[in-house]
Formats: sequence, structure tokens, C-alpha cells
Amino acid sequence: MTISRRDLLYGVSGAFASVFSLTVPSAGQEEGVRGDVPYVPTPPEVVEAMLKLGGVNKNDILYDLGCGDGRIVVMAAQKFGAHGTGVDINPERIKEANENARHAGVTDRVRFLEKNLFDVDLHEATVVTLYLLPDVNLRLRPKLLHDLKDGTRIVSHQFDMDNWKPEKKIEIGWRSVYLWTVTEKAKSEFGGS
Repeated sequence: MTISRRDLLYGVSGAFASVFSLTVPSAGQEEGVRGDVPYVPTPPEVVEAMLKLGGVNKNDILYDLGCGDGRIVVMAAQKFGAHGTGVDINPERIKEANENARHAGVTDRVRFLEKNLFDVDLHEATVVTLYLLPDVNLRLRPKLLHDLKDGTRIVSHQFDMDNWKPEKKIEIGWRSVYLWTVTEKAKSEFGGS
């Protein structure tokens, strides 16, 4: 097994990396996400904590950016009644997400897009979930603040948004979950590139 410089930088140990499948989109895909985010599934108890912290309910439209196998979108629909869209650049993850939605019986409330997360129209979202990396969160922040309407909640597993301090932060074991709400003040203060 090979551990990349990025794995070491972000603390992915050899033991941790061997438990999870680390995938990197193929060459030629946009620099915005190519190689930036390994696939490391979020444990179910953290998924549920993220959805609860975000106040997800049946009236929400959730977007999970970097959705992997779709577990956040599927649980949001199955357990909280929300509608959801998962976005991932890896076709294998999208295939798994669609299969997981089918097994969970929520295909009428979810969809999965094989797309670069920087190119997705987020205007309809009321909740956005993330498990990316700090530098990706920061590059994504202007888009989130531009596209999302006031009151939209953003929930991130493990990584914050630098100087945009979260409203809430909870700990689940060694994992952190952060919550922000989009406001006009946040847009003017943190929305620039």
C-alpha cells in the first residue's frame, strides 16, 4: 500500500487507509477535484449526527457534495424524509449510491449526479453536507455563499471553513461535525474568492 503526501498531511495513517478504499478520479478531470478528496466513508453514527445537527426534515432538499456511496443522502431520505441529491465525480461511487438508494427504497426521493461538485447548481438546496478536505472546503466556500439562499445549513464532517467560524461543533469520538447557516453577513464577509 502506498500512502501519499496528502494522506500524511491530513493524518490518514496506514492502518486507517487500509480499512477504507481510497479512490482518486482519473487523469484529465478538472483540477478542482482531481486527486483532492479520497473516498473515506462516513460511519453511520456520524451520518446521523450530521443530519440531526443540520436539522434535516421532510421539507428539506439536501445536497451531499462528494457523496461517495450515497449514505448521507439515503439516510436523509429514509430516516428524516428529506429529498436529496448526491454529487460525485467517480462513476463507481455513483453506481454504488444508486444501488444503495434502491435497496433502501428511496429512489423516488433521491438522485445522484456524476459531476464535478464545483459545477453543480445548488440554488434549490436547503442543506448541504460535506466530507471533503480543508483546502477544498475553502475553494468551495465562495460558491456555497453565492449559490445558497439565506437560511441554508451547511454541515461538514471533520473539516471547518477556516476563518468562517461554525455556529456549532460537536464531537463524535475523534470526529468533529460543524454547522454553519448562510446569512447576508456571511456572504459579504466570506463570499469573496
